[in-house]
Amino acid sequence: MPLNLQIVTAERVVYNDEVDFVSAPGSDGSLGILPRHAPLLSTLKSGELHYRKGGDEVSLAIGGGFIEIVNNKVIVLADSAERSEEIDLSRAEEARNRAEQALNSRGALAPEELAMAEASLRRALARIDVAQRRKGGRGGVPRMSSDGR
Repeated sequence: MPLNLQIVTAERVVYNDEVDFVSAPGSDGSLGILPRHAPLLSTLKSGELHYRKGGDEVSLAIGGGFIEIVNNKVIVLADSAERSEEIDLSRAEEARNRAEQALNSRGALAPEELAMAEASLRRALARIDVAQRRKGGRGGVPRMSSDGR
């Protein structure tokens, strides 16, 4: 019995099909989702979401959001979501550098600006991680790093 996975952003439906397994970056740790998962509503942090369909595994970089699991349906409402092949690695590295520069001047930042810079850094690192795995020739097979990215 497969899961129906929908990944949606404000701009588009990123994915909508049946899958065998989903792993998502929950706010309190990685969520592994198989068919017949208990109902769940949770927030997501920026990081890597991946799913398995048959023998294929696909990675996406998401920028946080929400996940709902009910009746073998997984709905991800993401702030942003990009498949690995959609990520421009040089742009992601530029975004990381900008966020790091902003954080280096943290004394000059208001609390809201600091939070925005930290969120930008997390999104950039997730995008870089997903893009480098694809480029690294690992066949797009994702793996989670020790810090949950």
